[in-house]
Amino acid sequence: MPDLETRRYVISGRVQGVGFRWFVEREAAQNGITGWVRNCHNGDVEVMATGTADQLRSLRQKLEQGPRASRVDHVSESKSALLQSTSFRIEGAL
Repeated sequence: MPDLETRRYVISGRVQGVGFRWFVEREAAQNGITGWVRNCHNGDVEVMATGTADQLRSLRQKLEQGPRASRVDHVSESKSALLQSTSFRIEGAL
């Protein structure tokens, strides 16, 4: 079994109202990543993702691009305690 790790990403820019959460959900599912994504009240999007280092690196690249209608200004990344999840889902706003 591969070594899993969890990362918290906070994406800022034009990332709400442009399908960003659905974009993240699709990318995570395609890469076998578990966790969740949600909007924040300040206009950012927060992602908690669990996967291998390679899976998370690939997701980070996708987060930096975002969907076509978005504009990503910044992606912050931090380590987090291992998230026990079996799927990736969209959560309500923070």
